Amino acid sequence: MDLGLGGRVVVLTGPAKGMGAAITRAFADEGADLALVGRDVDAIARVADEVADRGVRVEGFTCDVTSEAACRRTVAEIRAAYGDRIDVLVNIAGGSGPIGKTGAETTAEEFDDIVHLNMRGPFNMIRAVAPTMMARRYGKIVNVGGTFGMKGRAGRLAYSASKWGLRGVTKSFALELGPFDINVNCVAPGMVDGPRFREKVVPDMAARLGISEEAAVERHAADYALARISTAEDVADATLFLASDRSRQITGVDLPVDGGWAAL
Repeated sequence: MDLGLGGRVVVLTGPAKGMGAAITRAFADEGADLALVGRDVDAIARVADEVADRGVRVEGFTCDVTSEAACRRTVAEIRAAYGDRIDVLVNIAGGSGPIGKTGAETTAEEFDDIVHLNMRGPFNMIRAVAPTMMARRYGKIVNVGGTFGMKGRAGRLAYSASKWGLRGVTKSFALELGPFDINVNCVAPGMVDGPRFREKVVPDMAARLGISEEAAVERHAADYALARISTAEDVADATLFLASDRSRQITGVDLPVDGGWAAL
């Protein structure tokens, strides 16, 4: 299926590692022109060099998304570079916050830090790109949330709260920007197979339960209806769909990509 993303100008925050890199590659494979936004200049340069081989235009922009001024400045730079056009915004940049701490153990600073990053970052970027999209009466905005923002999780209070809040940001902007033909949606990954899963989650579970790492992977997968762990490419595919005109009549949704955990 041709998603019609060729030549679209796509802004991605947090584009260089893990899911972010997979989503960046997926848009490049669709022929989109990319503006890669983040703080890690070296990592952005590496993924930019990689996807440039696919024949698309790609430029990196340094920005701390938690700063409103930085987001406005960066979006102005992108508009100048790409002919005053932004078709798609994908907010991937975020963090995990404290892991394994109860709410009572989580400090106010830890709570504020992750809520600021996971909610304020997308809020800043949407506010910065919205005038351009509204003027053109077209736009697709995809926020990357998480399934812990759809079901509470012990030991992840701050992260869960931040992703619950991002759902509210998504739905309110969907209502406000809908009259301008702008779709605003949220992709909610569950656990994603990758370095953190293989090097942190699996060994921790294996040690805690006294089982092998292979058994820990199987035990984790058994939590899902499809009995398998999601990949970064699964998340990328869902993001592409919501960024395309194939999803023209979908807005304000939370799309879990988790093999059937949050929704079942």
